[in-house]
Amino acid sequence: MSMDRIPMSREGYEKLKADLDRMQNAEMMAVAQRIAEARALGDLRENAEYHAAREEQGLLQARIDALKDKLSRAYIVDTSQLSGDEVTYGSRVRVKDLDAGEEETFELVGPGDEDYDNNKILVNSPIAQGLLGKKRGEIAEISVPAGILRFEILEISIP
Repeated sequence: MSMDRIPMSREGYEKLKADLDRMQNAEMMAVAQRIAEARALGDLRENAEYHAAREEQGLLQARIDALKDKLSRAYIVDTSQLSGDEVTYGSRVRVKDLDAGEEETFELVGPGDEDYDNNKILVNSPIAQGLLGKKRGEIAEISVPAGILRFEILEISIP
């Protein structure tokens, strides 16, 4: 796993911690119960319920491990200390798509705070990575699977 630090808000960190707690305590216990019930049915070689529950347990454990890793690399960012001079984690950025001629606003957030319906995008997403470090008036050229996006930075604020 990557050793890069992950910026997060206090709220995002707490949300992910609550998700981890729910997965470890409620969901894992429910899967263990299904495994025990399936095991009681007898022959494990041809027991579809047992194999499905074991597979679910493995997938859940992988999600738990990934979330533990993310939380272990997290650092809390106090957005009140940010200047708004350049695009950073926690910035709200109003941009103009130079090809479509439309304006759009993105807020760069950490895990647990993303909300794509409201343009709160992860700071490690391709668009956010292309905007990071830019200042008002600069052009960001961002390579995405569909091609190159060209944005002019119109405004940077800290919500």
